[in-house]
Amino acid sequence: METLIKNVNILNPNEEIQTSCNVLIEDKHIKQISRKKVSTKNNVKIIDGQDNYLMPGFIDCHAHIMANGFHKEENMANPLALHFYNAIKHGKQTVDAGVTTIKDCGPADIGVKIAQKKGLFIAPKMEISVTPLVSTGGHFDLFLPSGFDMEIVYPGFPKGRCDGPLEVLKKTREIKRAGADFIKVMASGGVLTTNTSPDYPQFNVEELKTIVEEAHVNDLKVSAHCHSLKGINNCVDAGFDSIEHGTFIDKKTSHKMAENNVKLVPTMLVHDFLYHSGFPAWDNYAAEKTAKLKEIVKVHKENISVAYEEGVDLLMGTDSGVIAHGHNLEELIHLTDTGMSNDEAIASGTINAAEFIGKKDSLGSVSENKIADLILVNGNPLDDVSILADNDNILKVIQNGCLVKNI
Repeated sequence: METLIKNVNILNPNEEIQTSCNVLIEDKHIKQISRKKVSTKNNVKIIDGQDNYLMPGFIDCHAHIMANGFHKEENMANPLALHFYNAIKHGKQTVDAGVTTIKDCGPADIGVKIAQKKGLFIAPKMEISVTPLVSTGGHFDLFLPSGFDMEIVYPGFPKGRCDGPLEVLKKTREIKRAGADFIKVMASGGVLTTNTSPDYPQFNVEELKTIVEEAHVNDLKVSAHCHSLKGINNCVDAGFDSIEHGTFIDKKTSHKMAENNVKLVPTMLVHDFLYHSGFPAWDNYAAEKTAKLKEIVKVHKENISVAYEEGVDLLMGTDSGVIAHGHNLEELIHLTDTGMSNDEAIASGTINAAEFIGKKDSLGSVSENKIADLILVNGNPLDDVSILADNDNILKVIQNGCLVKNI
Protein backbone atom coordinates (compact mmCIF):
# COMPACT_ATOMS: atom_id res chain seq x y z
CA MET A 1 0.00 0.00 0.00
CA GLU A 2 1.31 3.45 -0.95
CA THR A 3 0.31 6.91 0.26
CA LEU A 4 1.59 10.12 -1.33
CA ILE A 5 1.51 13.33 0.71
CA LYS A 6 2.08 16.14 -1.74
CA ASN A 7 2.78 19.86 -1.36
CA VAL A 8 4.01 19.96 2.24
CA ASN A 9 6.74 21.76 4.13
CA ILE A 10 8.77 19.33 6.23
CA LEU A 11 9.63 20.51 9.72
CA ASN A 12 12.24 18.46 11.56
CA PRO A 13 13.80 19.86 14.75
CA ASN A 14 17.40 21.03 14.38
CA GLU A 15 17.05 21.25 10.58
CA GLU A 16 16.12 23.80 7.96
CA ILE A 17 12.51 23.51 6.78
CA GLN A 18 12.18 21.67 3.46
CA THR A 19 9.56 23.46 1.38
CA SER A 20 7.17 22.17 -1.30
CA CYS A 21 7.92 18.49 -0.78
CA ASN A 22 6.27 15.24 -1.76
CA VAL A 23 6.46 12.34 0.70
CA LEU A 24 5.85 8.78 -0.43
CA ILE A 25 4.89 6.22 2.20
CA GLU A 26 5.06 2.52 1.42
CA ASP A 27 3.31 0.32 3.97
CA LYS A 28 4.45 1.85 7.26
CA HIS A 29 7.75 3.45 6.21
CA ILE A 30 8.69 6.70 4.49
CA LYS A 31 10.09 5.54 1.17
CA GLN A 32 10.95 8.83 -0.55
CA ILE A 33 11.05 12.57 0.09
CA SER A 34 11.48 14.81 -2.94
CA ARG A 35 10.70 18.27 -4.31
CA LYS A 36 10.23 16.63 -7.70
CA LYS A 37 7.36 14.48 -8.91
CA VAL A 38 7.40 11.05 -7.23
CA SER A 39 6.63 7.87 -9.16
CA THR A 40 3.79 5.88 -7.59
CA LYS A 41 1.69 2.79 -8.17
CA ASN A 42 -1.73 3.05 -9.81
CA ASN A 43 -3.68 2.62 -6.56
CA VAL A 44 -1.73 5.16 -4.50
CA LYS A 45 -3.70 7.13 -1.90
CA ILE A 46 -3.06 10.87 -2.34
CA ILE A 47 -3.19 13.43 0.48
CA ASP A 48 -2.91 17.08 -0.53
CA GLY A 49 -0.89 18.82 2.17
CA GLN A 50 -2.00 22.24 0.92
CA ASP A 51 1.33 23.85 1.83
CA ASN A 52 0.92 22.94 5.52
CA TYR A 53 3.69 21.61 7.77
CA LEU A 54 4.52 17.92 8.06
CA MET A 55 6.18 16.94 11.33
CA PRO A 56 7.09 13.79 13.22
CA GLY A 57 4.41 12.51 15.58
CA PHE A 58 5.14 13.53 19.16
CA ILE A 59 6.33 11.25 21.95
CA ASP A 60 4.90 11.99 25.39
CA CYS A 61 7.51 10.77 27.87
CA HIS A 62 5.13 10.66 30.84
CA ALA A 63 1.51 9.64 30.37
CA HIS A 64 -1.08 7.33 31.94
CA ILE A 65 -3.32 6.18 29.09
CA MET A 66 -5.71 4.18 31.30
CA ALA A 67 -6.00 6.70 34.13
CA ASN A 68 -8.90 9.05 34.70
CA GLY A 69 -7.62 11.21 37.53
CA PHE A 70 -6.37 8.43 39.85
CA HIS A 71 -9.33 8.82 42.18
CA LYS A 72 -9.34 6.05 44.79
CA GLU A 73 -13.12 6.30 44.98
CA GLU A 74 -13.36 5.22 41.33
CA ASN A 75 -11.05 2.27 41.93
CA MET A 76 -13.42 1.20 44.70
CA ALA A 77 -16.68 1.72 42.79
CA ASN A 78 -15.94 0.79 39.18
CA PRO A 79 -15.79 -2.75 37.74
CA LEU A 80 -12.34 -3.80 36.53
CA ALA A 81 -13.40 -3.92 32.85
CA LEU A 82 -14.07 -0.17 32.88
CA HIS A 83 -10.44 0.34 33.85
CA PHE A 84 -9.44 -1.06 30.43
CA TYR A 85 -12.16 0.59 28.36
CA ASN A 86 -10.90 3.97 29.57
CA ALA A 87 -7.87 3.44 27.33
CA ILE A 88 -10.01 3.48 24.18
CA LYS A 89 -11.32 7.00 24.70
CA HIS A 90 -8.04 8.30 26.10
CA GLY A 91 -6.01 6.75 23.28
CA LYS A 92 -7.99 8.54 20.57
CA GLN A 93 -7.86 11.85 22.46
CA THR A 94 -4.08 11.53 22.70
CA VAL A 95 -3.60 10.64 19.03
CA ASP A 96 -5.88 13.51 17.99
CA ALA A 97 -3.56 15.85 19.94
CA GLY A 98 -0.64 14.78 17.74
CA VAL A 99 0.99 12.20 20.03
CA THR A 100 1.77 8.89 18.32
CA THR A 101 3.93 7.28 21.03
CA ILE A 102 3.91 7.45 24.83
CA LYS A 103 5.97 6.28 27.75
CA ASP A 104 3.16 5.00 29.94
CA CYS A 105 4.09 5.40 33.60
CA GLY A 106 1.34 3.03 34.74
CA PRO A 107 -1.02 1.25 34.82
CA ALA A 108 -1.16 0.10 31.17
CA ASP A 109 -0.19 -3.57 31.07
CA ILE A 110 1.16 -5.84 28.34
CA GLY A 111 -2.36 -6.71 27.16
CA VAL A 112 -3.20 -3.06 26.49
CA LYS A 113 0.08 -2.66 24.61
CA ILE A 114 -0.62 -5.75 22.49
CA ALA A 115 -4.19 -4.59 21.75
CA GLN A 116 -2.90 -1.26 20.44
CA LYS A 117 -0.20 -2.97 18.41
CA LYS A 118 -2.79 -5.26 16.81
CA GLY A 119 -4.93 -2.26 15.90
CA LEU A 120 -7.86 -3.20 18.14
CA PHE A 121 -8.17 0.47 19.09
CA ILE A 122 -6.56 3.77 18.07
CA ALA A 123 -3.97 4.90 20.58
CA PRO A 124 -0.32 5.90 20.74
CA LYS A 125 2.31 3.19 20.62
CA MET A 126 3.34 2.36 24.16
CA GLU A 127 6.47 1.86 26.15
CA ILE A 128 5.08 0.55 29.42
CA SER A 129 6.19 0.41 33.05
CA VAL A 130 3.14 -1.67 34.14
CA THR A 131 3.11 -0.40 37.74
CA PRO A 132 5.53 1.71 39.79
CA LEU A 133 7.64 0.49 42.68
CA VAL A 134 6.19 2.02 45.84
CA SER A 135 7.51 2.01 49.41
CA THR A 136 5.15 1.20 52.26
CA GLY A 137 3.33 4.39 53.20
CA GLY A 138 4.83 6.20 50.22
CA HIS A 139 3.39 7.88 47.17
CA PHE A 140 0.78 5.61 45.56
CA ASP A 141 0.65 3.18 48.42
CA LEU A 142 -3.15 3.08 48.23
CA PHE A 143 -3.65 1.28 51.54
CA LEU A 144 -6.08 3.59 53.35
CA PRO A 145 -6.35 4.34 57.09
CA SER A 146 -9.64 2.41 56.98
CA GLY A 147 -7.64 -0.76 56.28
CA PHE A 148 -8.92 -1.07 52.71
CA ASP A 149 -6.38 -1.33 49.89
CA MET A 150 -7.43 0.57 46.75
CA GLU A 151 -4.59 -0.73 44.56
CA ILE A 152 -5.93 -2.47 41.46
CA VAL A 153 -4.53 -5.97 41.07
CA TYR A 154 -5.44 -8.90 38.85
CA PRO A 155 -3.62 -11.93 37.34
CA GLY A 156 -0.50 -10.84 35.50
CA PHE A 157 -0.43 -7.42 37.17
CA PRO A 158 1.93 -7.35 40.17
CA LYS A 159 1.51 -5.16 43.23
CA GLY A 160 4.14 -2.42 43.36
CA ARG A 161 4.63 -2.15 47.12
CA CYS A 162 8.07 -3.26 48.35
CA ASP A 163 10.72 -2.43 50.97
CA GLY A 164 14.37 -3.32 51.45
CA PRO A 165 16.94 -4.53 48.90
CA LEU A 166 15.59 -8.09 48.61
CA GLU A 167 11.97 -7.02 48.10
CA VAL A 168 12.78 -4.30 45.55
CA LEU A 169 14.99 -6.78 43.66
CA LYS A 170 12.19 -9.31 43.46
CA LYS A 171 9.61 -6.67 42.57
CA THR A 172 11.79 -5.31 39.76
CA ARG A 173 12.00 -8.83 38.37
CA GLU A 174 8.25 -9.33 38.69
CA ILE A 175 7.54 -6.13 36.79
CA LYS A 176 10.00 -7.09 34.07
CA ARG A 177 8.26 -10.48 33.88
CA ALA A 178 4.94 -8.67 33.46
CA GLY A 179 6.26 -7.08 30.25
CA ALA A 180 7.65 -3.73 31.35
CA ASP A 181 9.82 -1.76 28.90
CA PHE A 182 11.19 0.40 31.73
CA ILE A 183 10.98 0.58 35.51
CA LYS A 184 9.15 3.42 37.26
CA VAL A 185 9.95 4.22 40.90
CA MET A 186 8.14 6.52 43.32
CA ALA A 187 11.20 8.17 44.84
CA SER A 188 9.43 10.97 46.70
CA GLY A 189 6.04 11.86 48.09
CA GLY A 190 3.47 13.36 45.76
CA VAL A 191 0.37 15.46 45.42
CA LEU A 192 -2.29 12.78 44.96
CA THR A 193 -1.42 10.50 47.87
CA THR A 194 -2.47 11.62 51.34
CA ASN A 195 0.00 11.64 54.21
CA THR A 196 3.00 12.03 51.89
CA SER A 197 4.91 15.20 51.09
CA PRO A 198 6.62 16.05 47.78
CA ASP A 199 9.51 17.42 49.88
CA TYR A 200 10.53 14.02 51.25
CA PRO A 201 12.52 11.26 49.55
CA GLN A 202 11.32 7.66 49.47
CA PHE A 203 13.39 4.48 49.21
CA ASN A 204 16.97 4.70 50.45
CA VAL A 205 20.05 4.74 48.23
CA GLU A 206 20.74 1.02 48.72
CA GLU A 207 17.21 0.16 47.58
CA LEU A 208 17.47 2.54 44.62
CA LYS A 209 20.83 1.11 43.53
CA THR A 210 19.43 -2.42 43.72
CA ILE A 211 16.57 -1.44 41.41
CA VAL A 212 18.90 0.24 38.92
CA GLU A 213 21.42 -2.60 38.84
CA GLU A 214 18.72 -5.19 38.17
CA ALA A 215 17.02 -3.04 35.54
CA HIS A 216 20.19 -2.11 33.70
CA VAL A 217 21.45 -5.67 33.52
CA ASN A 218 18.20 -6.36 31.64
CA ASP A 219 18.67 -3.27 29.43
CA LEU A 220 15.72 -1.44 31.03
CA LYS A 221 15.89 2.26 31.87
CA VAL A 222 14.72 3.50 35.27
CA SER A 223 12.57 6.61 35.77
CA ALA A 224 11.81 8.28 39.08
CA HIS A 225 8.73 10.18 40.11
CA CYS A 226 10.56 12.69 42.28
CA HIS A 227 9.87 16.20 43.56
CA SER A 228 12.27 16.13 46.52
CA LEU A 229 15.76 17.62 46.16
CA LYS A 230 17.31 14.92 48.35
CA GLY A 231 15.34 12.31 46.44
CA ILE A 232 16.66 13.60 43.11
CA ASN A 233 20.22 13.42 44.41
CA ASN A 234 19.63 9.89 45.70
CA CYS A 235 18.35 8.82 42.29
CA VAL A 236 21.24 10.41 40.40
CA ASP A 237 23.71 8.73 42.77
CA ALA A 238 21.93 5.41 42.21
CA GLY A 239 22.23 5.70 38.41
CA PHE A 240 18.68 6.55 37.34
CA ASP A 241 18.08 7.46 33.70
CA SER A 242 15.40 10.12 34.18
CA ILE A 243 13.74 12.23 36.82
CA GLU A 244 10.05 13.00 36.37
CA HIS A 245 8.73 16.32 37.76
CA GLY A 246 11.96 17.49 39.47
CA THR A 247 10.13 20.26 41.31
CA PHE A 248 12.69 21.22 43.95
CA ILE A 249 15.82 20.78 41.84
CA ASP A 250 18.57 23.35 42.38
CA LYS A 251 21.65 24.53 40.46
CA LYS A 252 24.12 22.12 42.08
CA THR A 253 21.90 19.09 41.51
CA SER A 254 21.15 20.23 37.96
CA HIS A 255 24.87 20.32 37.25
CA LYS A 256 25.22 16.80 38.62
CA MET A 257 22.33 15.57 36.49
CA ALA A 258 23.85 17.10 33.35
CA GLU A 259 27.25 15.54 34.11
CA ASN A 260 25.63 12.12 34.52
CA ASN A 261 23.34 12.49 31.47
CA VAL A 262 20.19 12.07 33.56
CA LYS A 263 17.17 13.39 31.67
CA LEU A 264 14.46 15.54 33.24
CA VAL A 265 10.77 15.23 32.34
CA PRO A 266 9.32 18.28 34.14
CA THR A 267 5.57 17.76 33.44
CA MET A 268 4.78 21.41 34.14
CA LEU A 269 1.38 21.21 32.46
CA VAL A 270 -0.09 18.87 35.06
CA HIS A 271 0.63 21.09 38.06
CA ASP A 272 -0.56 24.25 36.36
CA PHE A 273 -3.69 22.51 35.05
CA LEU A 274 -4.62 20.97 38.42
CA TYR A 275 -3.94 24.14 40.35
CA HIS A 276 -6.29 26.18 38.19
CA SER A 277 -8.91 23.46 37.63
CA GLY A 278 -9.02 22.01 41.14
CA PHE A 279 -10.34 18.62 42.25
CA PRO A 280 -13.86 17.16 42.24
CA ALA A 281 -16.18 18.39 44.99
CA TRP A 282 -16.53 14.84 46.30
CA ASP A 283 -12.75 14.44 46.79
CA ASN A 284 -12.30 14.25 50.57
CA TYR A 285 -8.61 15.14 50.24
CA ALA A 286 -8.97 18.11 47.87
CA ALA A 287 -7.80 20.71 50.41
CA GLU A 288 -4.63 18.74 51.22
CA LYS A 289 -3.82 18.23 47.52
CA THR A 290 -4.40 21.91 46.70
CA ALA A 291 -2.06 23.00 49.50
CA LYS A 292 0.71 20.79 48.08
CA LEU A 293 0.11 22.12 44.58
CA LYS A 294 0.38 25.69 45.80
CA GLU A 295 3.94 25.03 47.03
CA ILE A 296 4.90 23.21 43.83
CA VAL A 297 3.55 25.78 41.38
CA LYS A 298 5.33 28.54 43.31
CA VAL A 299 8.82 27.23 42.45
CA HIS A 300 8.56 24.57 39.77
CA LYS A 301 8.98 26.55 36.55
CA GLU A 302 11.75 28.73 37.99
CA ASN A 303 13.68 25.63 39.12
CA ILE A 304 13.26 23.93 35.75
CA SER A 305 14.69 27.07 34.13
CA VAL A 306 17.77 26.65 36.33
CA ALA A 307 18.08 23.01 35.24
CA TYR A 308 17.83 24.01 31.58
CA GLU A 309 20.49 26.69 32.01
CA GLU A 310 22.80 24.15 33.66
CA GLY A 311 22.53 21.89 30.62
CA VAL A 312 20.05 19.25 31.79
CA ASP A 313 18.27 17.62 28.84
CA LEU A 314 14.52 18.24 29.15
CA LEU A 315 12.04 15.82 27.57
CA MET A 316 8.36 16.50 26.93
CA GLY A 317 5.99 14.72 29.28
CA THR A 318 2.56 15.70 30.52
CA ASP A 319 1.29 13.33 33.23
CA SER A 320 -1.93 13.06 31.21
CA GLY A 321 -4.28 10.77 33.06
CA VAL A 322 -3.76 12.76 36.23
CA ILE A 323 -5.38 15.51 34.16
CA ALA A 324 -7.67 15.18 31.15
CA HIS A 325 -6.17 13.56 28.07
CA GLY A 326 -5.71 15.40 24.79
CA HIS A 327 -3.94 18.54 26.03
CA ASN A 328 -0.48 17.05 25.57
CA LEU A 329 1.20 19.62 23.33
CA GLU A 330 0.33 22.45 25.71
CA GLU A 331 3.43 21.26 27.56
CA LEU A 332 5.54 22.79 24.78
CA ILE A 333 4.38 26.27 25.83
CA HIS A 334 5.55 25.60 29.39
CA LEU A 335 8.90 24.34 28.10
CA THR A 336 9.48 27.52 26.12
CA ASP A 337 8.58 29.52 29.22
CA THR A 338 11.64 27.98 30.91
CA GLY A 339 13.94 29.35 28.21
CA MET A 340 13.86 26.68 25.51
CA SER A 341 13.47 27.82 21.92
CA ASN A 342 10.47 26.57 19.95
CA ASP A 343 12.83 24.26 18.06
CA GLU A 344 14.30 22.84 21.27
CA ALA A 345 10.86 22.27 22.76
CA ILE A 346 9.73 20.41 19.64
CA ALA A 347 12.91 18.32 19.70
CA SER A 348 12.23 17.40 23.34
CA GLY A 349 9.04 15.63 22.23
CA THR A 350 10.33 14.19 18.95
CA ILE A 351 13.92 13.33 18.06
CA ASN A 352 15.33 13.62 21.60
CA ALA A 353 12.46 11.62 23.07
CA ALA A 354 12.92 8.98 20.35
CA GLU A 355 16.59 8.69 21.27
CA PHE A 356 15.76 8.30 24.95
CA ILE A 357 13.38 5.39 24.33
CA GLY A 358 15.87 3.76 21.95
CA LYS A 359 13.90 4.46 18.76
CA LYS A 360 15.92 7.22 17.10
CA ASP A 361 16.52 5.05 14.02
CA SER A 362 12.78 4.61 13.43
CA LEU A 363 10.97 7.58 15.02
CA GLY A 364 11.38 11.26 15.85
CA SER A 365 11.83 12.86 12.42
CA VAL A 366 10.36 12.95 8.92
CA SER A 367 13.13 11.01 7.19
CA GLU A 368 13.41 8.36 4.53
CA ASN A 369 13.28 4.77 5.85
CA LYS A 370 11.79 5.84 9.18
CA ILE A 371 8.33 4.75 10.29
CA ALA A 372 5.59 7.06 9.03
CA ASP A 373 4.34 8.43 12.35
CA LEU A 374 3.52 11.95 11.19
CA ILE A 375 1.31 14.96 11.86
CA LEU A 376 0.17 17.62 9.42
CA VAL A 377 -0.07 21.03 11.08
CA ASN A 378 -1.86 24.20 10.06
CA GLY A 379 0.91 26.77 10.48
CA ASN A 380 4.59 26.91 11.36
CA PRO A 381 5.23 26.02 15.03
CA LEU A 382 8.74 27.44 14.82
CA ASP A 383 7.10 30.86 14.60
CA ASP A 384 4.52 30.11 17.31
CA VAL A 385 4.71 26.83 19.19
CA SER A 386 1.27 27.41 20.74
CA ILE A 387 -0.20 26.45 17.35
CA LEU A 388 0.40 22.85 18.39
CA ALA A 389 -1.62 23.23 21.60
CA ASP A 390 -4.83 23.68 19.58
CA ASN A 391 -5.93 20.24 18.41
CA ASP A 392 -7.85 21.82 15.54
CA ASN A 393 -4.47 22.77 14.07
CA ILE A 394 -3.45 19.09 14.01
CA LEU A 395 -5.11 18.46 10.65
CA LYS A 396 -4.03 14.87 10.11
CA VAL A 397 -2.26 12.19 12.11
CA ILE A 398 -0.60 9.23 10.44
CA GLN A 399 0.59 6.24 12.45
CA ASN A 400 2.45 3.34 10.85
CA GLY A 401 1.51 4.83 7.48
CA CYS A 402 -2.24 4.80 8.23
CA LEU A 403 -4.43 7.89 8.58
CA VAL A 404 -5.84 7.88 12.12
CA LYS A 405 -7.04 11.49 12.28
CA ASN A 406 -8.38 13.46 9.32
CA ILE A 407 -9.81 16.97 9.50
